[in-house]
Amino acid sequence: MNALPPHLLPRAPRAGAPAITRRRAAASLAALAASACLPARAARADQPMRVGITLHPYFSFVSHIVGDRAQVLPLIDAGFNPHAYEPRAEDIKRIGQMDVVVLNAIGHDDFAKRMIAASDKPQLPTINANADVPLLSTMALGTPQGRAVNPHTFISISASMIQVSTIARELGKLAPAHAAFFSDNARAYNRRLRKLRADALAQVTQAPDASFRVATVHGAYDYLLREFGLEVSAVVEPAHGMEPSAAQLKSMVERMRAQNIRVLFAEQDNPGGFVQTLVRETGVRVYPLTHISHGPYTAGKFEQDMAHNLNTVVRAIQESRGPRA
Repeated sequence: MNALPPHLLPRAPRAGAPAITRRRAAASLAALAASACLPARAARADQPMRVGITLHPYFSFVSHIVGDRAQVLPLIDAGFNPHAYEPRAEDIKRIGQMDVVVLNAIGHDDFAKRMIAASDKPQLPTINANADVPLLSTMALGTPQGRAVNPHTFISISASMIQVSTIARELGKLAPAHAAFFSDNARAYNRRLRKLRADALAQVTQAPDASFRVATVHGAYDYLLREFGLEVSAVVEPAHGMEPSAAQLKSMVERMRAQNIRVLFAEQDNPGGFVQTLVRETGVRVYPLTHISHGPYTAGKFEQDMAHNLNTVVRAIQESRGPRA
């Protein structure tokens, strides 16, 4: 138990003071000692829970789950690339305001664990958003330098719906009084996401033929493309944001020609100069997708960006039956 400062210690009762005075003094001492040991969360029990997040999609997910029953706080400011982010002192200090942090936990926000460990709350509760998601291996991406698990589960409607349910359940355990509210909100949000996917799939009136193959600039879109029954045949970047060398680019051109890859999904927010080389050498059509990791944190960002991604994939499928440019 933490010692109380001298100015807070009750004065000893005068000799001969009534017993009731001594009892009051003892009660006062006990109350002050107990208050000194209260955790920070209890000390501000009248304030809403503060939920930290690491990525833009999780800001959207948690915002829709908690409504006005909690605050959603990003660990890092908008404008930083989570793939290359290095913790700053001011961001680590921000963790002290949080009661729990929602994590991708499979490779896209490794910085968060280092930040929490270095903060004044090293035991801060965390929620693994991907605890229930069936994960894909990066081995299928053809990127030997890649991780064992593809962490881009948030660029998918199906995988995101699972994460929304997991986050709501775990937040409900931390705030039982709001558990039913969180669960209801998660179900309502997932209905919206399900409709978003259904509307996109309804536009694909004819599936692409068996020879239809696609490549991606970055290994981020396997989960998304599987919504349409598509597999990624090649990934151009050896690592996120790392442009291929001349030898790697030459090898990719040969591979795309050999496999008759007709579509390349590029990065809308990080266009690479090498893309035009691939277009010139292979005749591939380019369709930009968003990584959902740029711009301001908003509740509606995930739906907005995923609508763009879904519509882009639909357009690529529809246009694949036409002649090459």
